[in-house]
Amino acid sequence: MPQPPHSSLQVAAVPAQRVPTRDRDKGRDRDQDAPWHTEAVCRRDEAGLFFAPSKEPTAARLSREEAAKRVCARCPVMVECREHALLQPEPYGVWGGLTAAERRVVLARRRRREMELKTATRATANRIAG
Repeated sequence: MPQPPHSSLQVAAVPAQRVPTRDRDKGRDRDQDAPWHTEAVCRRDEAGLFFAPSKEPTAARLSREEAAKRVCARCPVMVECREHALLQPEPYGVWGGLTAAERRVVLARRRRREMELKTATRATANRIAG
């Protein structure tokens, strides 16, 4: 699998979206025309922190991912970033405080929950109809 270039967290890689959020410091709505990623803390950090270099040793990868997650933890748009990565889905890197493997787990849980809800809805409809 090809590794994304280190610049893949730049604005061009993230589509412009209008996601309403609150400006946590000022308690007012953020400009609705500004895409969420304009407020991302990672825009000021090295993109290499969020994406693995090829053939990275496991210990180095784990250390780098933890450092990236610390950056994400202080980001005002972490939730928007995470949802973007889950909806795309982004196959590489740390997005919204989750690694690619962690995002796969979240997506699998969401799919399982959706199936359980559909099954429960059908069972309820059958009981009502029957």
